[in-house]
Amino acid sequence: GRNCSFLQEMDVIQKREENCYCYVQNRTIHLQYIWSTLQVRVNSREIFRFEPISEQRNCGNSETVLEFAACVVQIFWKTETSTETFLSIKQYGKDVCFRIEPFKTEPYTVSVKREMLDGKLLGFFLTGIFLFHFANTLSRNTNFFYLSGIILGVLALLVFVLLTLRRFIPRHSTFWILMSGCWMSSLYFIYCFKENMQWLWSEHRSYLLGYFLAVGMTSFAICYQHGPLTTEPSVTLFTWVIKLTAFLLIYCGVTIPEVAYAVIAASLCSSSLRYPLSVASHLGRKMKNHFKPKKLVFKFLTEEEYQEQGERETARALEELCSFCRNPDFPSWLAVSKLQAPHRFAGFVLGSPHISAAETEAHEQEYGIWSFLLEEQLSETRAEDEQDDPDSSSHEGGEEDEGEPHGQIPFPYAAELL
Repeated sequence: GRNCSFLQEMDVIQKREENCYCYVQNRTIHLQYIWSTLQVRVNSREIFRFEPISEQRNCGNSETVLEFAACVVQIFWKTETSTETFLSIKQYGKDVCFRIEPFKTEPYTVSVKREMLDGKLLGFFLTGIFLFHFANTLSRNTNFFYLSGIILGVLALLVFVLLTLRRFIPRHSTFWILMSGCWMSSLYFIYCFKENMQWLWSEHRSYLLGYFLAVGMTSFAICYQHGPLTTEPSVTLFTWVIKLTAFLLIYCGVTIPEVAYAVIAASLCSSSLRYPLSVASHLGRKMKNHFKPKKLVFKFLTEEEYQEQGERETARALEELCSFCRNPDFPSWLAVSKLQAPHRFAGFVLGSPHISAAETEAHEQEYGIWSFLLEEQLSETRAEDEQDDPDSSSHEGGEEDEGEPHGQIPFPYAAELL
């Protein structure tokens, strides 16, 4: 029912009297403002009262649990009195209204500035993504279990104490009723602590550090006494607690709720598609290995196989040569003009052997079985001499080469050379 001043970006307002201010959200969604916030700063020389104004009086009409908790907190939250206060307004959230009531006639200043990239929101978002995708691994990590116990003890001391004393509460219904009350109280304290963090750190830093140190060490001692989670149901429950915490951080880490819902849905889909994708990847590797060409395997031939292959390939090559020479396109007159024995070549083309009987007999006489055995014996003798005195043999061989470059070669060496 009051006439409030509407705040806009880059406004700087100075007043002396009591007044209320409202910031009306822009309903047009722009993705560049996904991590953007408006920072409202109110400062004065004298103490003033800062009182938020909520349009929602009935908390039963809240759509979500977070809205219900925020409504309850605002009902019990007392007005703040200080000389300076900060207010961070999320883009695309609800309209924010507050009242400034100075105690004296000193002027106060209300300034509005946009922060395009809020590091706190980006940190919440990235932490939520990390916790969700590594929840299965972190739930089995001992160090993360102790760290979670310390954080829970510091931020929600009543919840941590109730979980520690759970074995002394026989009825589950009583435990869950107490757990609901402890969570509501913890949310109220967290909200008040968040809003007054700067004032508490500047005025009561020693008490704040003492609380963190005492509660953190006690929480670690209790968690260490109970030990990490060992049973599979408790590990599964802890995994889902981590994932729910990740969803909460993702929701709080962006200014556009639709983007948060889309990221959460995509994370759930990726988690559910992990097993089908792994199966498809396994099948793909199997199919790739099945259709992959096999590596060539080289096999070394024995002496008998080498001789047989040589005779077979030689006969095949001679047959191909005869077929080529019988071809009508073959320049026979040009070939005959360059041959020394054209009659022999004509006989070869018509099917006669390419080696005469006299040549075969002479080859057998010169390279028969006895010649082969003699050559093998001489080769073994030379190998033994070279092993006994390799330096002298090489030196003498060099001198002989220099002195007698055109010396006579004995018969076995000539046979071996041929």
